[in-house]
Amino acid sequence: MKKGEELLSDEEARQVLKRIDAMFPEAKGELNWENRFQLLCAVLLSAQTTDKMVNRVTPKLFADFPTPEAMAAASQEAIEADISRLGLYHSKAKHLKEMSQTLVDDFDGQVPGNKQDLVKLAGVGNKTANVVLAEGWGIPAIAVDTHVSRISKKFKIVPEDATPLEVEKRLEELLPKDEWIHTHHAMIFFGRYKMPARAKNPDPYSYLD
Repeated sequence: MKKGEELLSDEEARQVLKRIDAMFPEAKGELNWENRFQLLCAVLLSAQTTDKMVNRVTPKLFADFPTPEAMAAASQEAIEADISRLGLYHSKAKHLKEMSQTLVDDFDGQVPGNKQDLVKLAGVGNKTANVVLAEGWGIPAIAVDTHVSRISKKFKIVPEDATPLEVEKRLEELLPKDEWIHTHHAMIFFGRYKMPARAKNPDPYSYLD
């Protein structure tokens, strides 16, 4: 913790999270997908870009490569052609192909439902695994993206230098498991639509209704 930085107490932090949660009762993931393989692909593609941009490229990607088998058999160049509007599309296409091959080889073409196996897949880190578990399986998890991290630090729920994993652990400690998924979505909505990174008022409480 940085010198002179006072964090919220557990109860104060819970009150902030409760207010954010109440502001967005309909908060949910905004990626478009129809099965767990599509979800995994979409989340992998969402790194350093917006969900809207991902949703623009995935219809053709999923039509061309509807299964792990089809994507594993495709050339990297063919996958790149479908996602070239996204940043980092070379590495993302490489990860999609490698991830699909691992699903075919090690998991019978099925997306695993536990973090230990998910993080073995190319391009899948802790955050991506948590999104897939929460969205695809309904397993309580908190995915710490830039919004969740920024909001947690702005309200002094965590120190300014907290890592994503430290943010995740702190939020897990504060919230009951059955609130993890919705509150994390509400925090993303709050950061995306209410208090964006370029928000002019430095007082985060001014954005709480």
